[in-house]
Amino acid sequence: MTWHYQNTPVETLPEECIGFVYLITNNLSGRKYIGKKLAKFSKTTYKTVKQKNGIKKKKKIRTKIDSDWREYYGSSENLTVDVNTLGTENFTREILYYCTSKAQCSYIEAREQFDRKVLESADYYNGHISVRVHGSHIINKI
Repeated sequence: MTWHYQNTPVETLPEECIGFVYLITNNLSGRKYIGKKLAKFSKTTYKTVKQKNGIKKKKKIRTKIDSDWREYYGSSENLTVDVNTLGTENFTREILYYCTSKAQCSYIEAREQFDRKVLESADYYNGHISVRVHGSHIINKI
């Protein structure tokens, strides 16, 4: 099953998108899950280079690689069990917000979780809310 944004299937993410906040819905029970997913990960590899003076030195090479966002179904164990048992065809994956920073992703995810009171209802798979965001990363950026 593909991701949808405003009822439109998503094949690729916008260029400026660092990640997104999403809603996964179990179409059989109506249970939901609010989460965030990063579009790319940093990968660090090491390369041995020989300097002009003949000394070998390890050099860090950082690259960005695509995450598994296309196949992703959340980090909740209960949700994962249901997806594996019921099949992906019984779940809807919807992107709620595209984010341009990790801090924005974390903040919007937590805001949505608190606004929807995910911890106060059995209607959500979310078992905890964990967020750490500094105000200076958010002010005037949302």
